[in-house]
Amino acid sequence: MLDEISLKILNILQEKARIPNVEVARRVEMAPSAVLERIRKLERQGFIDGYEVRLNPERFDRRQIAFVEVQTRLVGDHPQIGQALTNIPEVQEVHYVAGLDGYLVKLRVADTVELGAIIREKIAVITEVVSTRTTTVLHTYKETARIPIRG
Repeated sequence: MLDEISLKILNILQEKARIPNVEVARRVEMAPSAVLERIRKLERQGFIDGYEVRLNPERFDRRQIAFVEVQTRLVGDHPQIGQALTNIPEVQEVHYVAGLDGYLVKLRVADTVELGAIIREKIAVITEVVSTRTTTVLHTYKETARIPIRG
């Protein structure tokens, strides 16, 4: 179980992962060395998976987001299918989902032309794939990997 200070540290790091350790220490009213040790402990315990930079997709001509429902001929979750979808560079997320008994894939591409090519040339060619259904995003109001932390 995490204490109040660890929860505060995690919230601060989610807000800005590159925040200086001294600033985190100031905000939780602890010594920087103690905060650093807590962060290392949170990493070792698996509460922190890593740190990554969020790039601006528009600067890389990746404005279009699409969600593709992928139905397969196999019933159930099959790691080889999930891995094949994961290996497509434009894929940002792959989820095995209930309901359609298949996969929900999030793609970020330049435009619908590229989207169509990826579906035809990279997704539909996976042997077990039977069909796809695509939803394109017109406008994004929120996109985050942050997890709400109580405390």
